[in-house]
Amino acid sequence: MSQRTERRGGIHVDQSDLLCKNGCGYYGNAAWQALCSKCWREEYQKVRHKQIQDDWALAAKLQREEEAAYASSHGSQTQPPPQSSNPQPGHASLGPFSKFEEKKTNEKTRKVTTVKKFFSPSSRSAPKKETQEGKTPSPSLSRRASFDTDQVSKDFMDFLKNLQKPGREIHKQCRAFIVTMSSKKVQDLGADELSECVQDFYQNLSDRLLGHFKGSSESVEQVMDQVEKYIMTRLYKSVFCPETSDDEKKDLATQNRIRALHWVNIEMLCLSFDEEIPEVSENVVKAITDVIEMDSKRVPRDKLSCITRCSKHIFSAIRITKKEPASADDFLPALIYIVLKANPPRLQSNIQYITRFCNPSRLMSGEDGYYFTNLCCAAAFIEKLDAQSLNLSPEEFERYMSGQASPRSSDGVWSSAPPPDPINPVLAQLNTNLEALSGLSTRQEALMEAAQSLQAELLSWPQSVQHEVTGIVKKYPLEVPPRQIPAIDNNDDVDNDNLPPPLTPQVFAG
Repeated sequence: MSQRTERRGGIHVDQSDLLCKNGCGYYGNAAWQALCSKCWREEYQKVRHKQIQDDWALAAKLQREEEAAYASSHGSQTQPPPQSSNPQPGHASLGPFSKFEEKKTNEKTRKVTTVKKFFSPSSRSAPKKETQEGKTPSPSLSRRASFDTDQVSKDFMDFLKNLQKPGREIHKQCRAFIVTMSSKKVQDLGADELSECVQDFYQNLSDRLLGHFKGSSESVEQVMDQVEKYIMTRLYKSVFCPETSDDEKKDLATQNRIRALHWVNIEMLCLSFDEEIPEVSENVVKAITDVIEMDSKRVPRDKLSCITRCSKHIFSAIRITKKEPASADDFLPALIYIVLKANPPRLQSNIQYITRFCNPSRLMSGEDGYYFTNLCCAAAFIEKLDAQSLNLSPEEFERYMSGQASPRSSDGVWSSAPPPDPINPVLAQLNTNLEALSGLSTRQEALMEAAQSLQAELLSWPQSVQHEVTGIVKKYPLEVPPRQIPAIDNNDDVDNDNLPPPLTPQVFAG
């Protein structure tokens, strides 16, 4: 048991580490610097306000420098007239600063939205990709997306009908927000600014709904879930993995990292899995399927549901194996194992999408927030996984990573000992099918040999029979004597004396 705890020390995460570092009691997120969504927004607002103040202070400083430089240059050339010692606003002395102010105003106006005015350093927004090739969806995908959007819109309208007047106002605000987010200026914003727009809309609408429902948080949550589903389904194409972010680059790095770690097995992670048990194997397969299915969903809440189902299957597999309730210490290594075996498509993009555009209350508390926080920890652990985490020596870790050796071999040579449990139930089933096919192939070869032998015997049988018949005929020839029939006229032994006289013809006189 002590060895098990020692090996698990590399991947153990205290439950307190999952909470917001400000101590508010909500779940934190690595993308928010270990803060919850509420604390992150407050911190982000402070930083943004400070940036704006620093920017205006810099603008004032530049203005003073421009005025001083202009005044000194004109004073050195000629004696200024008396009235020029007191320049009035709008005169030539403010010409250089007016150009600077115009540029500054244009830069700030470009980032103004109808929801809120944002300021962000230029380094935050990456240059927009020039080519759109490769992102054009196929006609079938477009038709499916259009069908999903129409169905969600219909469901949203049916839901709002029950709210009557507030429903019409909610629909009006949602439509206006979607039009605003679809505009060209908003599309040029960075991923964090897009997230701020959506979160501001959630917050403003939620505050108004709290006043309408008189503090009933349950009713507000139901409405906000429908609003999130409607808005994010309509905006999915433009806000998921936006061109101004590096999400796609992170996806490729994570995918390559997981491929390089394909050799990690259950023993290295000290998992409480016994995939020889059919129920455990079934739960593992379902968990892998759920985490892969996350990428096919459009709504952040639906993606969270996939993560929750995956996590519950993991807990079931651990419980069946240990025959006791699973603990949180067993869950994180098991989730890491599932992610390594599934290699979910666009994992980082999906995590960032949920972080940016999900209803913040879902990520701050509840089982959805807990499971999502653990998934973020699993992704971070995979990026930083090393030899110590897996209880390996640095030399072994490097050989496994480079492909020079395998955990199931010694010095690169496959051992004759029986292999350990299959690392993937799908591969285990594949091996079983291959063995069955191999057995069927052997039986088929034996059957073909027997059929060919029977065919050769059938072809040689008539010849052998004919040869035997010919031998018997030669050994025992058949002799049939000719049959002789004596003629009466030629028989001399007949007694002619005893014969009656011959008939004599008689003539009658007419």
